Amino acid sequence: MATAKLFAPNGDYKQDIALPADLFETEVSEGCMYLTIKAYRTNQRQGTSKTQTRSETSGGTHKPWKQKGTGRARAGANNSSVWVRGNKAHGPKAVDYHEKVNKKIKRKAFRSALTLKAKDSQVLVFEKLSFDAAKTKDFLATVAKAGIDARNTLFLVSPADKNLALSLRNVPWARAMRVNDVNTYELVRAGNVVLSKEALELLAGGNR
Repeated sequence: MATAKLFAPNGDYKQDIALPADLFETEVSEGCMYLTIKAYRTNQRQGTSKTQTRSETSGGTHKPWKQKGTGRARAGANNSSVWVRGNKAHGPKAVDYHEKVNKKIKRKAFRSALTLKAKDSQVLVFEKLSFDAAKTKDFLATVAKAGIDARNTLFLVSPADKNLALSLRNVPWARAMRVNDVNTYELVRAGNVVLSKEALELLAGGNR
């Protein structure tokens, strides 16, 4: 059974709780995780690098001078790549790098990542993760009391977690994401995954 440590809002340890089996106790598929992460990172590429082709540059509608008799090199148009303000020879073209992964593979990869985090005891749950004011000092005091390592930690935020994202925005080793926005890549690259009880319920109730 997959379990996680449960902490009080002030960071005091309370007990171990069971995690939803359909998310944290699934068969791990490294292949699905690889395909999903590869597609996610590839889709971050814009592919918008492009130079003008010969047909897109101005000029070139007539021969600059006659072929022979001027003493100058032969020229057929003034938008050639060897001319100033001409086109770029063999320049980059816009490319669509989009890769599609079907929903079943994404779902399997997402649950595989959660299962691995649970097996490594890297899932931590708080009863509440809200603060009266957006203060980094209060946030650091809470996580220090809970014994959370100062490393790449992902906090999953629910609508009830008031001021959490604002409180940790200046902390270099902490990141906040909405529960609905988290993906396999963010889970894998995170050290610990920290969430409130409400965020855990949203995660379990979502169509993932």
